[in-house]
This record gives sequence, C-alpha cells and structure tokens, in this order.
Amino acid sequence: MDANSICQNSPIFPQSLRRHLGEEAPEQVVLLGNGDLLNRPSLALFCSRKYPGSVILQTYDLMKELRQREEVTVIGGFQSPMERECLHLLLKGVASVIVCPARAIEKFRIPADCKPALEGGRLLYLSPFVEKPRRPTAQTALFRNRFVAALAEVSFVAYASVGGTLESLSGEIAGWGRQIYTHDDEHTVILVKLGARVSLPLPSLPPVPSSC
Repeated sequence: MDANSICQNSPIFPQSLRRHLGEEAPEQVVLLGNGDLLNRPSLALFCSRKYPGSVILQTYDLMKELRQREEVTVIGGFQSPMERECLHLLLKGVASVIVCPARAIEKFRIPADCKPALEGGRLLYLSPFVEKPRRPTAQTALFRNRFVAALAEVSFVAYASVGGTLESLSGEIAGWGRQIYTHDDEHTVILVKLGARVSLPLPSLPPVPSSC
C-alpha cells in the first residue's frame, strides 16, 4: 500500500488545520490507508508519558467501550506508553483509528498487529511531515500533537503532567473553543480548571462541520 499526499489547495484538505494552526498548518499531509476516515468525526486521545495509577483502569475501561463502537474514530500519536496500550485495545474492536506518527511515513514499516485493521479500512496513518524526518523528535512530537488536536472535533486527555507540554496544549485547545474531556480524578484537576469536562458522553460525538 502506497502513501498519498493532499495539498492545502485540495478541496479535501482538512480545513480545521488552517483554522486552528493558521500559517503553521502543513502545506500538505501524507496518508497511508483509508482516507475516508478524515470525513468522519474524531476523538483525539492524549496522555502524558508518566501518569498516576488511578487513571490506568479508567482509561482502559474507556478504550474497551470505544472499541465496540463502529461510529467512533479515535485519532492520536499513540506514542506515550498509555497511548500505545490504548491503540492495542482499539485495534481489537471495530472502531476506526487514525495514527499520526511524529515522522514522515513514506517509507513507514507497518507493525504486524496493525495490518489487519489497515487492510480492513479501519486504520489510517496520517502525517504532516513529508519525506523527513525518518525518526520522531521532541519538536516533531509537539507539532504532531497540535496537528492531532486541530483535526479532532473533541479531545480526551487521560492525564497531563503539571507544567508539561500536554497541559499547555490543553489550554490551547480550550482557546480554540474545542471541547476537552478527562477523567473524574484528583489528578486531573488542572485540566478541569482549563475547562475540561469529566465523563465523556457516549456514544455521541459532534457531527463533522460542513466546512470540513
């Protein structure tokens, strides 16, 4: 399966990228898999690399619920340990997934456990990076997370380290007027102060805006 690219002047280029990222929006995005998933409402998933034990079971339970819903598309970098575990859980169900690596994907090697979902049309690899870099960096991971947040209608932040980049991103998402959800947990108070709601309402996700 070959990768394809969509330029900014294409009618199918996601308008939310230009709306929220402005001049920082990528000139093109690269796709590998079912591009139709970009036309569906999506839920962005984020979690810091280090997280308290109290959010683990709550996050697993949420993923087990989401993976049973065909109408759900979850988008994320799936780079932190918790995010990777969430991807494994989602791939065992029927939900669709958009994976956004913090690197170029033209010569990306598809993990064996992802191939069935990719071939079945449930999985899309999407990157704002063209040809380079071949490996993720801290800088590309930061931009990738903003890219993911700009694409999704709703974001779910399982946990954000105090003073970390994900806390900053959550504030930026709130500034865009996009809704954020998190767990009802003592460790997510900072997210609630930023405007996050607790208890993601299922199965509802907002419809894709007509402008997209």
